[in-house]
Amino acid sequence: MSKTRKAARPAKETPRAWQRMLSGRRLDLLDPSPLDVELDDIAHGLARVARWNGQTKGAHIFSVAQHVLLVEALARQRVPGLDARGCLAVLLHDSAEYVIGDMISPFKAVIGDSYKAVESRLLAAIHVRFGLPPKLPDTLHKLTKAADRNAAFLESTHLAGFEIAEARKFFGPPPKYSAAMERDYLTPWPAATAEKRLRERVQKLLAARTFN
Repeated sequence: MSKTRKAARPAKETPRAWQRMLSGRRLDLLDPSPLDVELDDIAHGLARVARWNGQTKGAHIFSVAQHVLLVEALARQRVPGLDARGCLAVLLHDSAEYVIGDMISPFKAVIGDSYKAVESRLLAAIHVRFGLPPKLPDTLHKLTKAADRNAAFLESTHLAGFEIAEARKFFGPPPKYSAAMERDYLTPWPAATAEKRLRERVQKLLAARTFN
């Protein structure tokens, strides 16, 4: 009596680990190449990624593009002599989010090291693409963290509904900031404005003599 043969199962396809960008580049999340990193893609993407999961006041989202420009402004305020290379490093601190989005800190804590590993590889490729070391010096890393916390305090209290005491608990004391900074950086911009301003700021820093 002949045995019935089971139909062969099709081989599993390898899951796609790259994202196609509007520039036409295909950026591999597992092994990102600096050659696939384009400023236009970063500026376009970050201008459309919302901070605080979109839970902010205003007619527009408060984008990651606007956030990083605020962080850089606060870093320059903390260190008035910060050179173009340092400014660029601060400006690009969340640039990996043009690929993986902006996850709120509580969710990052749930996911753990997997998210951090992908983020670190992407950020290293972006750094190399723009002439920065894959891993930043500790002093620059600390400055970025401090300015980032300052920005989070301002964003949380001006836009995300936090009380001052609650913001102090999570982000530390409020930073010094001017009325001009409040009017400009803490009023959410349209996506096209955020994209343009981020692109132009990066281009200006890349062209600065002190950077070369």
